[in-house]
Amino acid sequence: MTTQNILTHNRVILTHFDSYSVALLFPRWDKTLLWPQALPESASPMVAPSEIGAEHSAEAVKLAVVEHCGFNADELVSVDEFDHWAQTPTGAVRIHLLRFTTPDAPKAAIAALGGTFKAISELRGSAMSELLLLREVFNLIVGGGKGS
Repeated sequence: MTTQNILTHNRVILTHFDSYSVALLFPRWDKTLLWPQALPESASPMVAPSEIGAEHSAEAVKLAVVEHCGFNADELVSVDEFDHWAQTPTGAVRIHLLRFTTPDAPKAAIAALGGTFKAISELRGSAMSELLLLREVFNLIVGGGKGS
């Protein structure tokens, strides 16, 4: 299974949460909040399949992101409580949440990938479907979920 194959079947929301200042930041690339690209416009939410293949494994996705982006694997955790799927013309796509554990958001690393960290309030104009996902991330991490 190649990195490209994994990234074809998955999308990632990256986030950084500073518990001291209660700042939750998300990278934005052009108009998408998903890495490595937005879902197709025809995508629709779906229930998780009964059997999840290796190409949708949270650990495989994390490793693919680390390999492709050059992040430090020890500074990135998968938030397993976030479990979203979309049906696309090419099949099921899983949306993962990866949280940076660094004291500060790795702004330079995201900038090197063409992105910019922003607070949720600065993300107006993004796709409504993506903003709804970020709202769930906000509730999970800031609202007392297990993602922090």
